[in-house]
Formats: sequence, C-alpha cells, structure tokens
Amino acid sequence: MGDKELILEAIEARKNAYTPYSHFQVGAALEGAGGAVYRGCNIENAAYTPSNCAERTAFFKAVSEGERSFRRIAIVAGPEGEKLIHTAPCGVCRQVMMEFCDPDAFRILLATGPDDYRTYTLRQLLPEGFGPDNL
Repeated sequence: MGDKELILEAIEARKNAYTPYSHFQVGAALEGAGGAVYRGCNIENAAYTPSNCAERTAFFKAVSEGERSFRRIAIVAGPEGEKLIHTAPCGVCRQVMMEFCDPDAFRILLATGPDDYRTYTLRQLLPEGFGPDNL
C-alpha cells in the first residue's frame, strides 16, 4: 500500500469521528510492520478528559490485536464540514508512538488529501522523546 492509499484509509476513518463538542474531526490510518492497517478516529466525551485522539485509537486498536511494530501513520483533520488542514499529532499521541516505534524510521503523514501531504519522522516531531530505551 502506498502513501496515497493510506491517506484514503485515514479519510474513511475520519467519517466515524464522534465530535459533538469541538466539531473537529480527525482520522488516522496506522500501518503495522506486516502491512495490516488499523483505523482510528477521535472520540469526545462530555467530561473532556476521557476523550481519545484518532492516533491513539488506531494504536490501541492495533496493540489490542497483538501488533507491536509499525511503519507509518496517516492523519487527516479539520473542522466538520470544512476543508482538511495539515494537523500534527498532540504530545500525548507522539509519546504513545515513541513507545512502539523507531523514532528515526516511523513516518507520520499529515494530509489534506492523497495528493497533498507532508511527511515527518517521529524524531522530527518529538526530538527528545522518552521511550523504553530511557529506562
């Protein structure tokens, strides 16, 4: 699967976002080392803190199914009913990525569509990340 196809998976995942409060919808598609794709969307809660980001939803879904190694993630986001905007993962999501990914190899695609995306490594977005090697 190429980058464009992974971005299309993230766009599909975004359709399931539950965002009655912020109306900011995020979709993520996470590719495991073996090629399996795990979709995630953001899920809000009236109490706010129990809300979950799309990226963590995808990671937790993958980990709960036994996946432990990942290649890349595509992320799409934007206000409900409006154009997508390039949106980087929050700090908590970056920290979850650090737990499971090689920061120099794991790719993060921030997309507004299959033909408009920016690619970063986890190290670029979390240069001094704390991971298992720090313990």
